[in-house]
Amino acid sequence: MPEIIIVILSVIFVLGIAINIHEFGHFAVAKLLGMRVDAYSFFGLGPRIWGFKRGHTDYRISAIPLGAYVKLYGDESNSGLEGEDDKSEPVPESELYELRPRWQKFLVMIGGPFMNIMLALAIPFFGAWYMGLPSMPAPVTGVVKSGGAAEQAGIKIGDRIVNFDGIENPTWERVRNDSLIAPERAIPIVVERDGQRLPLTIKPSKVEKDGNVVGMLDLEPDVGVEPVVVGSVVDAKPAAQAGLQAGDKAISINGQPVRNSNEIVNQIRNNKDANINILVERNGERKEIPIQAEQGDDGIFRVGAAFGPDEKSMTREPVSIGRAASFAVNSNLEIIRLTGKVFGQLFAGERSVKDAGVAGPIGIVQIISKVVSEQGFVGLISILALISLNLGVFNLLPIPMLDGGQIALLGIEGFLGLFGLTLSMGIKEKIQLVGLAVILLLMVTTIFFDISRLFGK
Repeated sequence: MPEIIIVILSVIFVLGIAINIHEFGHFAVAKLLGMRVDAYSFFGLGPRIWGFKRGHTDYRISAIPLGAYVKLYGDESNSGLEGEDDKSEPVPESELYELRPRWQKFLVMIGGPFMNIMLALAIPFFGAWYMGLPSMPAPVTGVVKSGGAAEQAGIKIGDRIVNFDGIENPTWERVRNDSLIAPERAIPIVVERDGQRLPLTIKPSKVEKDGNVVGMLDLEPDVGVEPVVVGSVVDAKPAAQAGLQAGDKAISINGQPVRNSNEIVNQIRNNKDANINILVERNGERKEIPIQAEQGDDGIFRVGAAFGPDEKSMTREPVSIGRAASFAVNSNLEIIRLTGKVFGQLFAGERSVKDAGVAGPIGIVQIISKVVSEQGFVGLISILALISLNLGVFNLLPIPMLDGGQIALLGIEGFLGLFGLTLSMGIKEKIQLVGLAVILLLMVTTIFFDISRLFGK
């Protein structure tokens, strides 16, 4: 039961902030421009359940648990979901939304997505500025999985990736991200080996991860020297039987100092079923543990333990405000770039909707649940940035009922105004109904794929 409560609170925290920062953007701009805000629903659409009034604005909780909204006096386009205007007192025409110039309406509409994007930028900015940035490994191969995509392509340990899918001198992050969205697609790659450039072709292995289909290169970069700890130990496997424990710090293997987690994995695999002596440090004391790896069904030798970098001992590079800002912008642009490539693959028929990783309400709850269970509150901050960015960009799409649709409607009205024409309220309501139908269709579709992934169909 406590776990369920934590998940519920986590979902409320992430979605509550992402949605309300959006609505606050509309609210703040409208107030700054002197428009009357009739209602601000922090939670839900439709009829009012509870709330309080400050000035002319009713701050409320509404009946339908789908998002939140700001009701501007004089804006009846969404009256079916937001309610009618409060006509209990006369309102000056200067405070009416409908009588304001289009540029002011545009600023109100853009205020929501703007705040979402600002939040998505602020989180990585302050994280980088306060904690610094971990060093990103160079695209030099440190581990090659036996029989995997990298080995089949002819990549060897020590190869430096100097061109990946036409990108010269890519970062490891770029290589990893582009491979994730290209499962089983032939990608041209150039590696540098012994001073020579070798053109190769790699097909990332198709892997299902957390219900989504992704591509894996089956290689890891050489991360240099970093402290290594045992993250987890599988019961009834060689490591557990030998007495290795989670939290042990690996010092050496077969008398050779351990440089990083990739190197220790390599040594275990190359040593096969011969005895391995791992020197570990536990509670300030050192202990040598003999282990004999066992071969899995895939032919790879393992000891049944996960080795990884010691996060507490990893050094982070302090950064200036300018570099923190650059990191925030670049990380968000990278997310947008990858999302754009995935949708491009959808329209080109290279990827199915089910495999695109598009998450609906159920999928989002699953993601939040997984993140909070594995990473705690810090992980929620990262997922909040991602959801806020997606919410901001999605709302800019020219779909009626979304902010992008409202902005497009303003443009249409401006064009018709050149010829003395206007859109009647009846036409606007019909356009909004079409938008509602589109959004409901998208929601039903994403829920269907959420359920399909949930039950593995």
